[in-house]
Amino acid sequence: MKILIVGSGGREHAIAWKVAQSPKAEKIYCAPGNAGIAEYAECVDIGAMEFDRLVTFAKEKQIDLTIIGMDDPLVGGIVDVFEAEGLRVFGPAKNAAILEGSKAFSKDLMKKYGIPTAAYETFDDPEKAIEYLKDASMPIVLKADGLALGKGVLICNTREEALEGVKSIMTDKKFGDAGNRMVIEEFMTGREVSVLSFVDGRTIRIMTSAQDHKRALDGDQGLNTGGMGTFSPSPFYTEEVDAFCKAHIYQKTVDAMAAEGRPFKGIIFFGLMLTEKGPRVLEYNARFGDPEAQVVLPRMKNDIVEVLEACVDGTLDQVRLEFEDNAAVCVVLASKGYPVQYEKGYEIRGLEHFKNKEGYYVFHAGSRFDGDRIVTNGGRVLGVTALGKDLKDARANAYKAASWVDFDNKYCRGDIGKAIDEA
Repeated sequence: MKILIVGSGGREHAIAWKVAQSPKAEKIYCAPGNAGIAEYAECVDIGAMEFDRLVTFAKEKQIDLTIIGMDDPLVGGIVDVFEAEGLRVFGPAKNAAILEGSKAFSKDLMKKYGIPTAAYETFDDPEKAIEYLKDASMPIVLKADGLALGKGVLICNTREEALEGVKSIMTDKKFGDAGNRMVIEEFMTGREVSVLSFVDGRTIRIMTSAQDHKRALDGDQGLNTGGMGTFSPSPFYTEEVDAFCKAHIYQKTVDAMAAEGRPFKGIIFFGLMLTEKGPRVLEYNARFGDPEAQVVLPRMKNDIVEVLEACVDGTLDQVRLEFEDNAAVCVVLASKGYPVQYEKGYEIRGLEHFKNKEGYYVFHAGSRFDGDRIVTNGGRVLGVTALGKDLKDARANAYKAASWVDFDNKYCRGDIGKAIDEA
């Protein structure tokens, strides 16, 4: 098979690495890709939102399956464009990708179908949002309705912070058009857990659990980022939690989307909060998480191409997902100053240390070739992932491996997976 992957980050590198292991994968392309992905795929200089050029390329190269890694093209309707041209593509159609594309839609869906989530209100008018906040309990959560690179959520501890948050999201448009509407949500406390799943429109298959670290600085301080590291499995995702989610969240979400005339085929990412009253859905994503993919895929036993084809063909009920009885930790190496302001173009040194080292991986998030050198090209530069017999072992291995590679202005959190010690 000839396979095209659309995207350029650490998630797409992890997907390319996993696809390359499939005996079905005869040739892999990635648009636009990055310097790390180039090890497994031929990178093509076409942007993820250039739908017409991607379709033309897929036809010219006789691509058998296209895998959409990123949220923007999915929400923008790339799957519909490909399918209209008779091309096989993995990912949800535009009317299903709204599950991630609009927080207001997903909250209304959960309310309508009795899927447990936080209480909320939706606002189109900043003045009405301000009026609502005058009597609301603090702390409280403000969410830009649309896509905001994982950064459009503000946790406000005081009324002053909340009022400033409304101004930032809705008036100043800090997150662009994503802030035209806003969801104000009750603040929930508990452990956060990420659970990814494959879906074929009717059947859902749950992957292993993971836990992300969104804040830029140690101790969950600083600004929200796209993710500074993650580990899998989560020790807090117990058999009891799993049973509750299977009864009240996972299949109910798939059935709800089908009932709305929006059958979902692709990846549903469930962001869960484990509260005192039981698990609640924090958010949905319509694709692999980043960096969750970097710890989930290295533990997956299945041929990923077979699973993706089953989702496209509606035969997922015939697939049994299997994961290694081990653990993985990913530490993100970022450019100092991320997520606000940072410099690019610094040479990345030490990548050769990962060659032929089983259980150690370096997934490129923001890199490019500069002649024969590989240089930094983003805020999140690399995701260093290591396996271990358990989470503590994997964490030690990941930080050891993170020290093998270096670049100017390199920064990483020192406490990824520290929650493991409290489990």
